[in-house]
Amino acid sequence: MTSKSAPPTSRAPLSGPVDAVVVGAGFGGLYALHCLRQAGFSAVAFETGDGVGGTWYWNRYPGARCDVESLQYSYSFSEDLDQEWNWSEKYAPQPEILSYANHVADRFDLRRDIRFSTRVVAATFDEARALWVVETERLDGSGGDRVEARFCIMAVGCLSSANKPPFAGMADFKGPIYHTGEWPKDGVDFTGLRVGVIGTGSSAIQSIPLIAEQAKALTVFQRTPNYSVPAYNAPLDPAYVAEVKANYPALRAKARSRPTGFYFPFNTQPALASTPEERRRQYEEAWARGGLPFLGAYGDLLFNKEANDTIAEFAREKIRGIVKDPKTAELLCPENVFGCKRLCVDTNYFATYNKPHVSLVDVSKTPIERFTANGLAVGGKTYELDAVVCATGFAAMTGAFDKIRITGRGGLTLAEKWQAGPRTYLGVASAGFPNLFMVTGPGSPSVLASMIQAIEQHVDWMVDMMAHLRDVGARTFEARAEDEDRWVAHVNEVSQVSLRSTCSSWYVGANVPGRPRVFMPYIGGFPVYVQKCNEEMDGGYGGFVLDGATTRNAPPEIRLTRRWHVPLDMDVISPAMLAARQVPVV
Repeated sequence: MTSKSAPPTSRAPLSGPVDAVVVGAGFGGLYALHCLRQAGFSAVAFETGDGVGGTWYWNRYPGARCDVESLQYSYSFSEDLDQEWNWSEKYAPQPEILSYANHVADRFDLRRDIRFSTRVVAATFDEARALWVVETERLDGSGGDRVEARFCIMAVGCLSSANKPPFAGMADFKGPIYHTGEWPKDGVDFTGLRVGVIGTGSSAIQSIPLIAEQAKALTVFQRTPNYSVPAYNAPLDPAYVAEVKANYPALRAKARSRPTGFYFPFNTQPALASTPEERRRQYEEAWARGGLPFLGAYGDLLFNKEANDTIAEFAREKIRGIVKDPKTAELLCPENVFGCKRLCVDTNYFATYNKPHVSLVDVSKTPIERFTANGLAVGGKTYELDAVVCATGFAAMTGAFDKIRITGRGGLTLAEKWQAGPRTYLGVASAGFPNLFMVTGPGSPSVLASMIQAIEQHVDWMVDMMAHLRDVGARTFEARAEDEDRWVAHVNEVSQVSLRSTCSSWYVGANVPGRPRVFMPYIGGFPVYVQKCNEEMDGGYGGFVLDGATTRNAPPEIRLTRRWHVPLDMDVISPAMLAARQVPVV
């Protein structure tokens, strides 16, 4: 099923304050609007793009697609939506995911409360009136809005602020320079061109095979090689789809109990308890299935370095078996921990380097010096290029917050508070910033879980909290500084027990020069995190100051969050608990 993007609705005047301002109209913003309405709150959303979709609106580069299977990479709040929407492929491509976002916006009539082509530039908390004052600017230069709201919900996305390294001489280059995260709406035709791609992360691994099909010559500039597992993408089998749809509620429930927030077969046994022959058989079977579940071949791969070495070497052997030129193959073989960076999922990525017009340039020891009028200079050599693609990723987790002047109590800005790294309580709020919510913010599982499920859990929890404030007549909520300190310490402690914290990745901000090195997502497992959120709610929000309450209502009424009260899947989590000193980590 497809749904065409409807044109943005005409801009209706904003009449007075609203209960909530939502920043962003991606999957987080759309669901927030829907839930706020259902709970009886008035809301308006602001979106920089001229359509919905967030990440899937901007990331239009060739080959862009999800790395969680389509039938699980979707909203779970509506059984009717589950049944009526039909995905066409195992891993949905960007245009189909964007069509899905547009379908959701249309089906639930969300556009009328969204102001498109509008950038939020500032959000300031008025302490005397306990209101957020949100300032915007319209991209067509026709002015902006100044909106007052009781709550401000930041649904800005974890991977939405493009990282654009300031290479010297970029202004001198005669050809176009593209960024995978800000791809032109009408696409790009590379036919007959000499193209350079900077970076070998996820967007590069997805786009390089397709760019190579068009380009006259393709040169890839690689600083750090990445592990990638074949997707084996294919059209979905109608019989399989029917089976899933017949049992969707059960699948969704199982997914919520899994450490990643989505369901896949997981072998809990430790790798080193198997013989080398048994391990190879297990890895071959997992490789043949493909995708992110490859990391589930054994239960200790992200905790035990010796165990991880076995899967890392297996993956390197696969690369050497695909890439014919031994020198190129070795350049493409990572030496770091398997899975410490975001594992990539590809279609014919490594095989692309066997094409005679595709070459790989190592810039790890001799970095790119500068752009020239006709290409890139590296190690005293100029590579002649007609177009350059920067597949250089994002300022993850906090980059979108950095673009907005967010001011809380006493004139403190969020940027000032987060100067040494983000500080939140449960990844949803930050002390000193009353009535400000963050959807999948730093300190929550976010990018380490299935994003749509993480979004739904956060929004459900936030709206239930807002309803509780209404129930008891409270004006504001604010995270307690001491509880925030404890949570930040816990997030940091848990990160150390996983091998994921051992390499320079965008999880710690290492891809952006000058950023503090802090492991930003919560690595303790999605259901464990959800349980902590449930305990916070069931305990009457003890980690927050609720100011101005006129009545008592404890425990709070469970509304939207009821579906997140699920038992932990101990068959999967137990080995992780043992490996992580009783802290579940995946």
